[in-house]
Amino acid sequence: MPVLFFVASTFSSNLFAQQTVLPGKDKVANGNQGNIYLVFPFENAGSSPRLDWIGEGLEELTIQRLSAAGQQVYSREGRINELDRYGLPPRAKLSRATMLRLAEELDADFVIFGTFSSDGKTLTVVARTLRVNPVRLLPALREAGQLDGFMELHTRLVWRMLSQNDRGYPYNLAEFAKTQRPLRLDAFEQYVRGLLASEEDTRLRELREAARLDPEWTAPIFALGQTYFARNDCNNALPWLARVPAGQSRSAEAVFSTGVCRLRLNQPDRAEEIFASLQESLSNGGPKTGTVVSGGDLPEILNNLALARARQGKSASAESDLKRASQLDPDEDDYTFNSGLLAWRKGDFSAAAGFFKEAAQRQPENAEDRALLIASLEKSGKKAEAEQERLTAEEILGPSGLPAVNLDAKGEGVTRLERVKAELDTTTLRTEIEPAASINGEASGGEALAARDRRGRQEIAMGNIDAAEREFRTVLTSNPADSAAHFGLGEIYRRRGRLDDAVKELQASLASRESAVVRTRLARIYLAQNRSDLALVELQRAIKLAPNYAEAKELLARLHKVSPASGVR
Repeated sequence: MPVLFFVASTFSSNLFAQQTVLPGKDKVANGNQGNIYLVFPFENAGSSPRLDWIGEGLEELTIQRLSAAGQQVYSREGRINELDRYGLPPRAKLSRATMLRLAEELDADFVIFGTFSSDGKTLTVVARTLRVNPVRLLPALREAGQLDGFMELHTRLVWRMLSQNDRGYPYNLAEFAKTQRPLRLDAFEQYVRGLLASEEDTRLRELREAARLDPEWTAPIFALGQTYFARNDCNNALPWLARVPAGQSRSAEAVFSTGVCRLRLNQPDRAEEIFASLQESLSNGGPKTGTVVSGGDLPEILNNLALARARQGKSASAESDLKRASQLDPDEDDYTFNSGLLAWRKGDFSAAAGFFKEAAQRQPENAEDRALLIASLEKSGKKAEAEQERLTAEEILGPSGLPAVNLDAKGEGVTRLERVKAELDTTTLRTEIEPAASINGEASGGEALAARDRRGRQEIAMGNIDAAEREFRTVLTSNPADSAAHFGLGEIYRRRGRLDDAVKELQASLASRESAVVRTRLARIYLAQNRSDLALVELQRAIKLAPNYAEAKELLARLHKVSPASGVR
């Protein structure tokens, strides 16, 4: 089997399966909670493709069981998102070397994969655990039994995994089993088949059947709400989303989608209430979400909260929310664009032109940004500047590349152009990755440094830049060659506008470890410095490392479009 070699982003928006304390189960196995697991689907070693669902089911169930036992584990969505970033299908068969490299880039400590075989009545599962550092393939674990005993068989298997990975694992099988929510096999099968269904109607049918068979199980309920939400059917999405209990692992996402639906239904007062409450709850680590985000703001929530307030004429609050969102995610031009719409609503066309110009500089090929920039300049009486921008737009987009702009100051046209964030990045919606003892140095040196690297990334995602810098500098004091810490400092300097310092840190990161992600980030900074020749070199190197890396390919295409004379091919 060929090795599919690629590099994953350290700061990517991977979803983590969130730890859940089940009602009435206050004794959750901790084990070594500092470990992060990456689980892949199990391969069907039998001859019946109709049982392929079991492979994905073993992945999903392993994720759920590890999470319920207090472990940190990448969700199925997180794995799929990473594969998609590199042009790989969700069910790609990866070599162990590729799994290991992916785990290294994602800072996972253990990779879980395996095989299964079944004749429809009996089931045999062989699970393998690959330790990342130091690299070691642990002995295979085998469980066999009747297929209708699938859940009990799997519980034994996961308990053996945890005990194998941590010889001091404190719980016996009976105690571990108490941390797990009982699941009906028929409901679980319908749920997995729903996740795998390529046809939307089939997916909905399977998920509804899973929810009917096990009405108290959150997973199919949330999946149904999100499926309707994805097809913009808010009337059907809202009842399902409302059934996701507060405090469950997906409740924050369910509440966020509910708020988006209220915006889509043009109910800004209800949307404002939802987003304001969600932001406060997440920032305070409130019990409604079952998460801990210490003092953090999330830009997607702030953006949508601003739009809800803008529609109600609460301009000052909306401006503040959008400014904060831009500070948290300076690469995203949607927040600047929405600030331009807000200024347009107020009739301040000169300010609107400034925002749209900033957005157009960040995304030069975005026709909508440029059309609104030109319209704002014309509205503010700057005809000559508007004409110059029109000529620039024609050079970049072609003679017919600009869309028509039909807006009055406060009409529905402004609302139609708003960029609502439909997806919540849940990277930071999780409990602490490392227990306090490990971060304070009671764990081994390598584990403590890895914990600080992870904590630094979490602080950046929450906008706590000073706290993130402290974490990365602590790591570099102990290990001056730590690539992740240099990358983190580079991101901090970039956000502070210290681009030369950011370049030095990213180069130091590359000196320790090659990464397509770091080279692409370096290219972005070179472009911001108008050093397109250096950006071109970095992008070509990034694509050589990861030929399917979408971000690098998009940036390279953009560079070619803006500067065709650069010789980019």
